[in-house]
Amino acid sequence: MRRYELMVLITDTLEEEAAQASFSWVQDLLANEGGTVHEAAWWGRRKLGYEIEKRDHGFYGVLDLEATGEAVAEVERRLKISDDVVRFKTVRPEVRVRRSA
Repeated sequence: MRRYELMVLITDTLEEEAAQASFSWVQDLLANEGGTVHEAAWWGRRKLGYEIEKRDHGFYGVLDLEATGEAVAEVERRLKISDDVVRFKTVRPEVRVRRSA
């Protein structure tokens, strides 16, 4: 299993409670696929850097997780077809190795 960070942008056409429920749904998807969420950060409603689908605000959530590549691929597939999710980004954080001199 590898470490990943997943940022999810949820449409602001939802109420905040519904947007948080969508974010919880993403966490449940990961758990069902065998992943582990180490930290979940709900950033709330924020202004976008540019308009997406004629909207200039959205709800942000970030997950620090550990999962297999197949689990992440399945979660991304489900996010792509979700009507509530506007954008998402999955990255593998850099592993910093200290070298002795």
